[in-house]
Amino acid sequence: MSHLRRCVELAARALTVGDEPFGSVLVAADGAVLFEDHNHVASGDHTRHPEFELARWSAAHLTPEERAAATVYTSGEHCPMCAAAHGWVGLGRIVYVSSSQQLATWLAELGVPAPPVRTLPINDVVPGVVVEGPVPGLDDEVRELHRRFHGRD
Repeated sequence: MSHLRRCVELAARALTVGDEPFGSVLVAADGAVLFEDHNHVASGDHTRHPEFELARWSAAHLTPEERAAATVYTSGEHCPMCAAAHGWVGLGRIVYVSSSQQLATWLAELGVPAPPVRTLPINDVVPGVVVEGPVPGLDDEVRELHRRFHGRD
């Protein structure tokens, strides 16, 4: 749960710099944190998701075996772009706090329009990856971060 807690902290950091609240942590098979990031889409580049950045970093710094043994922890379920990047570089397990369906429900409740890309379950994009989530316990915090981001105080 500590890695998921860190993901929520990173999502909160993204929010404090005016970005959408998402955060992710890449963890080696031995439990060592290898890389972490939060959203950077406020720059105007909507591919700057933390999960995508973890995939890029892992491709540049890890062997295929190390990537396959690693786990990506994240505050929200991967979008199709990030799931594809995850699959293409051969990362291992994914563990997430809140699902794309939860996020879609929360945003609809806030009156936020749907994103331009359809959300899909990770295994619809990357059938062979092990996925765990949503993991209960931190989802209320993630929901609150999205409420704050969309100005619903």
